Amino acid sequence: MDLNFTPEHDAFRAEVREWLAANVPAEPLKTYDTEEGFQQHREWEAKMNEGRWGMVTWPAELGGRDADLIQWLIFEEEYFRAKAPSRVNQNGIFLLGPTLMEYGTDEQKAEILPKMADGTEVWAQGWSEPGAGSDMAAIRSTAKLSECGEYYIVNGQKTWSTRAVWADQCFGMFRTDPESKRHKGLTFILVPLDLEGITVNPIPQLDGLPGFAEIFFDDVKVPVNRRLGGEGQGWEVAMATAGFERGLMLRS
Repeated sequence: MDLNFTPEHDAFRAEVREWLAANVPAEPLKTYDTEEGFQQHREWEAKMNEGRWGMVTWPAELGGRDADLIQWLIFEEEYFRAKAPSRVNQNGIFLLGPTLMEYGTDEQKAEILPKMADGTEVWAQGWSEPGAGSDMAAIRSTAKLSECGEYYIVNGQKTWSTRAVWADQCFGMFRTDPESKRHKGLTFILVPLDLEGITVNPIPQLDGLPGFAEIFFDDVKVPVNRRLGGEGQGWEVAMATAGFERGLMLRS
């Protein structure tokens, strides 16, 4: 087995290193668990997107670089070496982004992915619920399809939602079949956090900063075109997202 890098890999490393040397902020950004730091990290995502370094594993036509596994590891190694800022939109870029590429419609991809890539929209997770913890099959938050069929009426609560304090959107599962149990009858829905009826309460960490939040939904009207995949297909879609979360990307 040849464990040496190819000349192409060496050239890629040199390109990454050169860009990072020219663009990584001279002073560390404030933590994204503060409002000021969150904005600074959002601006860093935009800077990376300008150079097509924000999502190197994404397809080129979506603003990425079609990076293979070795290139991705080289990029991460150089990113760490340069002491570049941590990624505020990792929930979007590394988890929802690939899921959207697999299950999203062309319209959803065109609307969501560019704003995700440049930091215009930062995403929060909406998995855990009180009484359910991380058991996603025990979800009780509901999404009832309106009589006109144009939107879901969402009610319930999510907790321990990462990035939710200042995020723009969240993704999660909701029970669309009230008679269903466990992993049946769940639907994956993308929810703008500025909709009427949503309340976001910060959850302080040990350092006093709000690294997480709880989200309350009170008769929130979410357009049906914000459903990812089919109704009742939520478990399948969420397992794809969980696969990205448990894999290499988020752990980089």
